[in-house]
Amino acid sequence: MKCGIKKWSVFFVLLCLSVNVIGQKNNKILTQVVRGFVVDAASGYPVAYATVNLVDKPEIGSVTDSLGRFVIKNVPIGRHNIQASFVGYEPTIFREILVTSSKEVSLNIPLKESIKELDEVMVRPQLNKEQPLNKMVTTGARMFSVEEASRYAGGMDDPARLASSFAGISPSMSTNGISIHGNAPHLLQWKLEDVEIPNPNHFADLSILGGGILSGLSNHVLGNSDFFTGAFPAEYDNAVSGVFDMKLRNGNNRKIENTFQLGLLGIDFASEGPLTRRHNSSYIFNYRYSTTGLLGELGMMDIDGTLDYQDLNFKFNMPTRKAGVFSVWGTGLVDKSKGDFEEDTDKWETTGDMTKSNTSQYMGAGGISHRYFFNNETQLKTTLAVTYFRHEGTIDSYDWNLKSAPYLDLNRSNTNLIFTTALTRKFSAKFSNKTGFTYTKMYYNMDMNLAPHLTQPLELISEGKGNTDLISAYTSSSIGLSDQVTLNVGINAQILTLNNSWMLEPRAGVKWQASPKSSFALAYGLHSRMEKMDVYFVKTQGTGDRSVNKDLDFTKAHHVMLSYGFKVSDNVNVKIEPYFQYLYDVPVIADSSYSVQNRRDFYVEDALVNRGKGRNIGVDLTLERYLNKGLYYMVTASIFDSRYYGGDRKWRNTLYNRNYIVNLLGGKEWMVGRDKQNMFSVNLKMTIQGGDRYAPVDEAATLLDPDRVVQHDETKAFSRQFSPMFITNLSVGYKINRKRVSHEFAIKSLNTTGCKEYYGHEYNFKTNRIKPIRGATSLPNISYKLEF
Repeated sequence: MKCGIKKWSVFFVLLCLSVNVIGQKNNKILTQVVRGFVVDAASGYPVAYATVNLVDKPEIGSVTDSLGRFVIKNVPIGRHNIQASFVGYEPTIFREILVTSSKEVSLNIPLKESIKELDEVMVRPQLNKEQPLNKMVTTGARMFSVEEASRYAGGMDDPARLASSFAGISPSMSTNGISIHGNAPHLLQWKLEDVEIPNPNHFADLSILGGGILSGLSNHVLGNSDFFTGAFPAEYDNAVSGVFDMKLRNGNNRKIENTFQLGLLGIDFASEGPLTRRHNSSYIFNYRYSTTGLLGELGMMDIDGTLDYQDLNFKFNMPTRKAGVFSVWGTGLVDKSKGDFEEDTDKWETTGDMTKSNTSQYMGAGGISHRYFFNNETQLKTTLAVTYFRHEGTIDSYDWNLKSAPYLDLNRSNTNLIFTTALTRKFSAKFSNKTGFTYTKMYYNMDMNLAPHLTQPLELISEGKGNTDLISAYTSSSIGLSDQVTLNVGINAQILTLNNSWMLEPRAGVKWQASPKSSFALAYGLHSRMEKMDVYFVKTQGTGDRSVNKDLDFTKAHHVMLSYGFKVSDNVNVKIEPYFQYLYDVPVIADSSYSVQNRRDFYVEDALVNRGKGRNIGVDLTLERYLNKGLYYMVTASIFDSRYYGGDRKWRNTLYNRNYIVNLLGGKEWMVGRDKQNMFSVNLKMTIQGGDRYAPVDEAATLLDPDRVVQHDETKAFSRQFSPMFITNLSVGYKINRKRVSHEFAIKSLNTTGCKEYYGHEYNFKTNRIKPIRGATSLPNISYKLEF
């Protein structure tokens, strides 16, 4: 995607200056309200009469009421560290909290009960930046902050792209697919509100299975979430590479707050506020509509074809006096894309110039959740949800006389009905347990027809229709063996009723806080994941009415991860995490180099067998300085080797084996203006990583193909690699705070230096040569945000 942004840059500067000049009349020092809850980390029950105050200004604070609620008034505009403490609990500090003039800040602060004797010295405070939300995690987890997705260069307000800043994650420019430790993106599980959801990205699975262009989940609605890269706790099933466990935040139950955002990538409107003040209920929603199609029509954006998309996210939170808390939530997106067609045959060079495409996608997930406390130690949370995904697509091919014929006709859909419940109980400060159950009813429909060659009649490639059940249960416990050692153990069991495949998956981890500055941890887990529904129900012309893959077993993986953390100072932390992952029973094509570990396409048309293997070994390193005095930085490095064993019984590099990834991320904020209440920020990210892998081209086979579709020598799959990639991302922002309103102007650029990535090979009719397709996908966004 290319964009001429000169006109927008001038507009950005003039609008920024005009708003700033108008606002200079107001010289009053601005403050805001910080509110929220303090809860027990193990049980989730409110902690009454806890103290909450600003670390830099201890005199500004509050005490929670009997329901664990607190309100801190007159908090100065800017960034603050906020600490919560209570007798018998370890203090918790929330760092880098941005306080603006337009919106109240809402926090949910968990406190971990101390297992030390009261007469002993209190341990150091727990920092939310160091701890995932899930307290039964030992290693391989990172808390994802929505504010970071907006601030970090390359984040683009997208949770998936933000994850590429973390160690062990390979970034891409054209897609936000998440490859963890060399695993394919489709092996990651997306969860929202405790429910597995379909790929939540716009134009999902088109360029790569498991990825898309931009997230359909809005950072205006998302709350802090967890991201797992290995050896995750027992409550997570049906995943072998990682889990993105996301939460929607509750809206403000005190006052109505709104956000309007206009940018090159979309027009957003978000709102939150009380449903009824009497019952402390609230709503929050965000709707976005793309501007790329409109800008393309106006000639202000040079893009290939048109990309029209929209998304909606919402949550209604409804507490009751005696029946617990109910919430209704949902997310959905609609994508429509039309590809360009070159009508001048003299300009035709490749088969891509001879086709015209049209595709539509629909994704939705929603549910009703209920949380009930039996007492201050026991909580039951239950969710009933439904998810839906539909993809419709056509491609027409043209001959040299511009006579058209259908080349592809696709219609596929998935619908899941989900019931999940979990009981959490804290037996003591040393022992807590979470036990749960999930039932998923899955419906699938696929009808795909493809012409064997351009302008020839369509032939059946894949069709299937059916339903099945995935049932899982788990129990997970956290045990404090001493005040320095914590043991997390659990087991997960799941069964696929389609073929009665089942798994028992033990999980265990131990963490030793050797000193206030250093910690060691070791975790192990056995994990498994079922294949996409298209694999099980595929029927082709060759198979007839028989589903050849119906009896496929789960892909399974052993995870082992070590972790060493060292606190250099209050603001600087180092983490080293070596890991080993061994995959087995991976579906492959017999006597072929194909394995689902490298799967890119959204459909399968071949018979598979569970004979494949894989191994990923490496070490992740992170050096992070938390934002302090306006400065932050993070250096991550990953050295790894990712291999797979195909159906031909040979070990090879996986498609995603880049061998190394190094990220340098940092930024600086300045409080500017007459009263130092405005914020100017610059953020930069630089990445160097191993190049894209591919198989050598089989020129002889390509020349025999009537359409000159490039054929590869699959006996040497992924044996070749392009030169290393150097990627830069940049963002510049200016926030103006005024009484009850704020304005924010931002320029964000993905792949600023135009690094090229590999999209495949193509045959050129004019030159009669085969060449690699390498393009530089640059994604700029200039935006203005108004909060009031």
